[in-house]
Amino acid sequence: MKVCISVTNDVLADQRVNRVALSLMRNGFSVCVIGRRRKINVDLSLFPYNVKLFCLIFNKGPLFYAEYNLRLFLFLLFNRTDVFLACDLDTLPANYLVSLIRKKPLIYDSHEFFTEVPELVGRHRIKRIWEWIESRILPHLQYAYTVSRSIALAYNQKYGINMEVIHNYPLRKNNPEIININLKTANEHIIVYQGSVNLGRGLELAILAMKFIENTRLVIVGEGDIKDDLVKLTKDAGLTDKVTFTGRVPQQNLYNYTRQADLGISLEEDLGLNYRYALPNKLFDYIQAEVPVLVSDLPEMAAIVRKYDIGRIINSNDPRELALCFKSMLENEDDRFRWKQNLKDAADELCWEKEEPKLIAIINRATKA
Repeated sequence: MKVCISVTNDVLADQRVNRVALSLMRNGFSVCVIGRRRKINVDLSLFPYNVKLFCLIFNKGPLFYAEYNLRLFLFLLFNRTDVFLACDLDTLPANYLVSLIRKKPLIYDSHEFFTEVPELVGRHRIKRIWEWIESRILPHLQYAYTVSRSIALAYNQKYGINMEVIHNYPLRKNNPEIININLKTANEHIIVYQGSVNLGRGLELAILAMKFIENTRLVIVGEGDIKDDLVKLTKDAGLTDKVTFTGRVPQQNLYNYTRQADLGISLEEDLGLNYRYALPNKLFDYIQAEVPVLVSDLPEMAAIVRKYDIGRIINSNDPRELALCFKSMLENEDDRFRWKQNLKDAADELCWEKEEPKLIAIINRATKA
């Protein structure tokens, strides 16, 4: 049985898509992941499943979404597929139409609260268009899941749809492959941020905080819309020796960066409900690498940190206060010992092995309906 997974994100870096695809393969499904070709060359041999990347004329804005969905519609319409799995609202129109035409099951994986992302907050006309699309499709979906209970409840209140929750937990790192990647120099602390380098991630604040702390380096792992602005900010602030940008890192190498850190940060700003209810990949990657975490005082992330006592929560936009928090978390040995012990338990619980059965149960219900 063949499942086609559609996504507009970078398939090389999208951990959730990769985990879902591998879980389906382990359970006997044939998998094809459909995305778009970006400027960087992607070695498709890195993927154990089929990958189809569209070469598009447009790469952003309304014409991009229209072109992608048209290409996706035609591809899905004429290729053998038993189940359509749409990742996020921007792939849903094509999947929904083809599922109706071909009378095949459609499953919706909402990676985020799409209409509440920071890029749409304040852009009322564009947001209304996406909400119109959402309102025409979501109430008719039988099978859907998302990343946090808060987002599931928000969709239920908005459309009456009952979404299940499949968290962004990584695979348990019992015997990880260690690659010789060395970030540290002698007597240096490493603070890591990994993920999309986009608006509202608190990265400007983290960079400026580095002015007020010594023997410490901030390593930003990833790519995104504001990376060039952050590189300029780093240079203008004279912090090039304290802030390192690695660029995009393949999924299979990411753990080898994360595990070297002394502190992992997830400092999302409260820019709409999507960030407020976020439970990002990076938080759980830090946990699997047993790295203490510092997170924003947003309900879902803060609840994880409080429940497992694996770091601290901060509510400040002052670089000096953030630097003091960094310093305390890096140097307080009693706290660090306690967090390290608690991280082992958290890593055992917050792993993909606990989420995979939920995914397979949804797929099986859809295929047997």
